[in-house]
Amino acid sequence: MTTLHFERALTPVGWAGDVRIRLEGGTIASVEHDAPAAHGDERCGIGLPAIGNLHSHALQRAMAGLAERRGARADSFWTWREAMYRHALAATPEDLEAIAAQAYVEMLEAGFGAVAEFHYLHHDPSGAPYANRAEMAERIAAAAEEAGIGLTLLPVFYAHAGFGGVASLPEQRRFVNDLDSYAALVADCRRACGGGAVVGVAPHSLRAATPDELAAVVALAGDAPVHLHVAEQTAEVEACLAWVGARPVQWLLDHAAVGETWCLVHATHIDTDEVLALARSGAVAGLCPITEANLGDGVFPARAYLDAGGRFGLGSDSNVEITVAGELRLMDYAQRLATRARNVCAPHGGSTGRALFDGAAVGAAQALGRRCGALAAGFAADIVALDAHSPLLAGREGDAVLDTWIFGGARVVDRVWSGGHRVVVDGQHLRREPVAARFGAVARRLAAAAGA
Repeated sequence: MTTLHFERALTPVGWAGDVRIRLEGGTIASVEHDAPAAHGDERCGIGLPAIGNLHSHALQRAMAGLAERRGARADSFWTWREAMYRHALAATPEDLEAIAAQAYVEMLEAGFGAVAEFHYLHHDPSGAPYANRAEMAERIAAAAEEAGIGLTLLPVFYAHAGFGGVASLPEQRRFVNDLDSYAALVADCRRACGGGAVVGVAPHSLRAATPDELAAVVALAGDAPVHLHVAEQTAEVEACLAWVGARPVQWLLDHAAVGETWCLVHATHIDTDEVLALARSGAVAGLCPITEANLGDGVFPARAYLDAGGRFGLGSDSNVEITVAGELRLMDYAQRLATRARNVCAPHGGSTGRALFDGAAVGAAQALGRRCGALAAGFAADIVALDAHSPLLAGREGDAVLDTWIFGGARVVDRVWSGGHRVVVDGQHLRREPVAARFGAVARRLAAAAGA
């Protein structure tokens, strides 16, 4: 049993002083306000719940910065994808584990407490299943265990290269399953993870799964999370219109029982009717502002969606940069650029940082299928301590702390606990050095193999 004492902390009833939080078995057992520190308490500065990262492709951390040269033709998501395929085809199971561990260490240092891994790299480089069908998933789980981050594993179903069941491409061979092999993979992942992770399902996209396949994959989820990419690119919307005469989000909402266990990742290009329908569904919009900016995807209509009561969470997606504050900041900055206004995601009279943080915490918890994102009894002991003595936080009280962390460039994460284990001290993960050494060797080899 561990007891933490915070000078001040953000609790479900608001900011409070002298907050004692007792941790037991990975869970918050109790929270006391206005309670002086007792002998043996670990004394901390400013306490926040660690929010979840609802969308990660861990492998892509190794290619950060290697797709930033302009080609002979117009660069887009589709040209970036070619570089991603080269890395995916070159990675071994050991490589994936080393890269994922690095990504998860960085997530914890940034203030994330758990991650939803959208895991699509299943087979060996020839496209044949490993003798252990869940080999690559087990590597993800091992990396999460080493880093100490909570894991929601989302094995991806990928069967086609385009709407209407178009045959997959040779470079997608490590991703591809049929329904029988995918069902076996999900079962193997659940056995491999035991109770150590939430295991959901992830039909990759409407491009990669036919309607019948989508229904079969979703049926495997039970009460677990269902995540899929949708409407990330205008080309995807146009292709869906050509296929069935409907936009992808509208088609999905009309043909699947989309509800609170669902996360629609990106949903960038949605019209007014889709905004309202997605908000009414109770699903989470999984927004990845840094990746969406890096890939030139576009800007999600956040203000209209929030006005309709829509739920959202944030993900680091391609892991080109891993930062809680940066994802939150860019969510509002993108809206400011699109609308030529400021503080777009805040309610009138409210703090933008607080609105973004609260929304992301609640939405990520829902999308990950974890009881996290709040400093309250019964919730996962995923906690961030900010450095109350940082000069960048001088004179900041209440929501101004969040506004300064998110918008002021303040690198103030001091300690992080995930599942009750302290994994970050003085802003550094306890296993940063050995994890970074392994990652560096792998990244160097993969860059050479991918022709970077």
